[in-house]
Amino acid sequence: MVRGWSQRWRHPVTAYGVPATADSAAHLVAGTTVNRRKLRYGAQNKRRWLHLQPAQGHGIGSGPAPPYPGGRGHRRPGRRRRQTVPGSTPSPRPLRADAQRNRDRLLAAAVRALSQGGEATLESIAKDAGVGIGTLYRHFPTREALVEAVYRNELTRLCDAAPLLLESAPADRAMRVWMDRFVDYMTTKRGMADALRAVVASGGNPFAHSRDSLTGAISALLAAGAKEGSLRADADPADVLTALSGVSLAAGQPDRREQAGRLLDLLMDGLRHGAPGPPAG
Repeated sequence: MVRGWSQRWRHPVTAYGVPATADSAAHLVAGTTVNRRKLRYGAQNKRRWLHLQPAQGHGIGSGPAPPYPGGRGHRRPGRRRRQTVPGSTPSPRPLRADAQRNRDRLLAAAVRALSQGGEATLESIAKDAGVGIGTLYRHFPTREALVEAVYRNELTRLCDAAPLLLESAPADRAMRVWMDRFVDYMTTKRGMADALRAVVASGGNPFAHSRDSLTGAISALLAAGAKEGSLRADADPADVLTALSGVSLAAGQPDRREQAGRLLDLLMDGLRHGAPGPPAG
């Protein structure tokens, strides 16, 4: 008869033909106290496992059973761990709705404050967002973290706008509207220049993948225009990005936006030149 352990601490008895776990035996040999709950769950799980083996001739009382997969590190059935790919970083847990609203309000307030230049305080940003300073620090532990998040959020909004504009307008019109938004983005970035330099000086890199993201958005707009026949098919997205950056630097200030609009219209004329037009039929 296989021996197990009773509810008393150290009295060996038969427990439904199920032996105590290796962990339990090690505790007893060392003369330490055994956790009753651990013994109970270990015995229950082992009985369940043995009852799953009758088709292979390994039911209780039918001879030696295969090695039990329990013991140290064995989890109770029903408990599952989060699966992660080795070497990868687990994705952050999504924010609650109210926490996400607070974060969005903080980012919007920070854009308004930082794009004006100067040294906006975190207290003034939190007050403008309508939240406490503790809420700001929970989302952004440092000023540099806030500045980097603001820049990345503005970049994401600009790049995500490209497919949305293509859903609601022809490709050439979507490209022209996106160009205006690019100038707005560059104006905000210029106002944040001092804050962004402080982020870089602290070891951050807010500009990582910025060029690739912007080039990808322009590529999508150009490809849609070439398919429609409204934009030339040989335009290089990198060339368009360089031209847009030049317009933003030359006439991106708020008091020169009319000139920026005229320059963008000229750029659009160049992108339309030589376009085949809508396909026939």
